[in-house]
Amino acid sequence: MRHFTSVASRLGGALAVSASAICTGAHAGELYVPMGLPGTGIGWAQPMGPQLGLRADIMGLGSRTAQRTEDGIRYDATIKLTRLALLADWFPLADGFRLTGGLTRNDAKLDMVASGAGGSLSIGSTTYTTTAADRFAVQVVMPKTTPYLGLGWGHHAGKGWRFSFDVGASVGRATLSYALSGPLAGQVSQADIDAELTELRDGVGKVRALPQLNLGLGYSF
Repeated sequence: MRHFTSVASRLGGALAVSASAICTGAHAGELYVPMGLPGTGIGWAQPMGPQLGLRADIMGLGSRTAQRTEDGIRYDATIKLTRLALLADWFPLADGFRLTGGLTRNDAKLDMVASGAGGSLSIGSTTYTTTAADRFAVQVVMPKTTPYLGLGWGHHAGKGWRFSFDVGASVGRATLSYALSGPLAGQVSQADIDAELTELRDGVGKVRALPQLNLGLGYSF
């Protein structure tokens, strides 16, 4: 997350410099605030002509915690999501409608931890008696860099207050890993671990994309 905080700081500085420099150009740039999925953020759109524009934005949800049950096991779950996007917009009709492609740099992961707490955990086909020191942790992680494809409205050439929306996805396959700790680590069979991971891959591990669905408000200088 520290990496993205640094990126956000640099992006904010670049946006300010760009706004000053571009105001004198043929096509005014737009500072905008997107809200929705994947969170809220800030961005800069630069029209390059009536049918082409370039954009950079950073969005995120920060960190969220919740409890969820997967394959009969209750987990304490933490999701973290931040992504930086570098995008190109094509306006085929030379109006606000656009098709968008580009790359996103992602810090997107789901951590789930099941605690024994002196009770029991059913892993695979076996129920194991646990101690308070036992943990079964699962992590689902999206690739760091993914292609983005989408469509939307807005960020075309113009001045003043602007409205925009985006529908799309960063496409990439999540990876799943696990860790066992405490006395439980020496008890669980590999067959039960493999069976549990198969169930998880068919559930939370079946992520193939990070969706984007957001509205934006901006000002073109």
